[in-house]
Amino acid sequence: MDHDVYDVDRVSRVYNGMAATQLHDAAWQKSRHSNSQGSCVEFARLPDGAVAVRNSRFPDGPALVYTRAEIEAMLLGVKDGEFDHLVTS
Repeated sequence: MDHDVYDVDRVSRVYNGMAATQLHDAAWQKSRHSNSQGSCVEFARLPDGAVAVRNSRFPDGPALVYTRAEIEAMLLGVKDGEFDHLVTS
């Protein structure tokens, strides 16, 4: 398998690009700043501490799986404004 694989337990395998619906019991959360059309990114903490991310417009689509450290680095960058140029003209 060419995907990054994370063992959630001995039965299931979690990997980048898997269908989000295969992440059983994932509690997906989106920002309260999401627009009324539901266009947003949703996050779910996995049992092993990893974090899955999906597009709310395609909840059955693929999920990307990140380590806690990767999500922490991204959030710190967002808070510091490192990505502001992506949404400004």
